[in-house]
Amino acid sequence: MKMTLRPLVLVALAAGFSALVLGSARAGGSHFFPPVSEPLVREECGSCHLAFAPSMLPAASWRKMMGELDRHFGEDATVDPEIARKITAWLVANAGDSGGSRYGAKLLRGVDAGAAPQRITGLPKWVREHREVPDWEWRHKEVRSKANCVACHADAERGYYED
Repeated sequence: MKMTLRPLVLVALAAGFSALVLGSARAGGSHFFPPVSEPLVREECGSCHLAFAPSMLPAASWRKMMGELDRHFGEDATVDPEIARKITAWLVANAGDSGGSRYGAKLLRGVDAGAAPQRITGLPKWVREHREVPDWEWRHKEVRSKANCVACHADAERGYYED
């Protein structure tokens, strides 16, 4: 009886391991953040910059950012109050410490609970991941900003931030 069970156990272990590995690959690995799927958010936020995955920041950050659109990183990004309400609700529901926690938790490690950071590029994990990028690369005419993810991550719009 033991001889019959051993191959079955090995097959089951191999299948389980394969599912785990393939599941991680399918989910995008450790540098995947589900891209913006809400058309209104893609349209409004993506008209000026990459519509960043809501799982990259906590809910408090999105509330604060959406409440200060008249001074959005030096620009007036004000939208109709009803549109702002809908965008805020979607961002908060999918934030890294709420609906998007499966993906955002890794990026939000080291951020104090209740904090409302406004720059993804200031998060401890982001800083660690990009510490080897020399300053001159950030100033390159194709990059110009640490927030220009697509300059280095060709699939950023699809949620993939691998090198």
